[in-house]
Amino acid sequence: MSRWRGGAVAAGLGLSLAYVSSASTQTDPSRKDKAQKGAIMTMRASGAFDVKLTPQAPEDKGVDAILGRMSIDKQFHGDLEGTSKGHMLSAGTSVKGSAGYVAMEQVTGTLRGRTGTFVLQHSGTMNRGAPQLSITVVPDSGTGQLAGLSGRMTIDIAADGKHSYEFEYTLAEP
Repeated sequence: MSRWRGGAVAAGLGLSLAYVSSASTQTDPSRKDKAQKGAIMTMRASGAFDVKLTPQAPEDKGVDAILGRMSIDKQFHGDLEGTSKGHMLSAGTSVKGSAGYVAMEQVTGTLRGRTGTFVLQHSGTMNRGAPQLSITVVPDSGTGQLAGLSGRMTIDIAADGKHSYEFEYTLAEP
């Protein structure tokens, strides 16, 4: 399910996607209540985040104003506590409700008690108001206790402008 809500991001681009998912865990066949040590676990994390997008000057002064570039600074709260820094490129069009963006951000923090870093890759389009958004963990980008992390994140921007995330991920038990 997806919802697209207001807010402009570079050249009228505003992206938001809500996602409802269920999580499951692999369990030890002899004990249904205890996870296997070293087992790959599928988990779900959620919470809120604050984001600051800062427009950047185009590198090429000859580039049409339809293209935008921004720096990203986020503060995550909830099951993921931490910060991220990144970069976004966007493109608007002359057709209302059509735009696109790509972004990379490095997250540093604690995910359900495990610390480290990882990189999120964003790819979003809006086709005449119909959104499509993919945010994935870059393979093998996890460090520290988040080494081996993989997953997908979704975001939602409420009508009041508050941001939230749902993060379905897999990570081996310590």
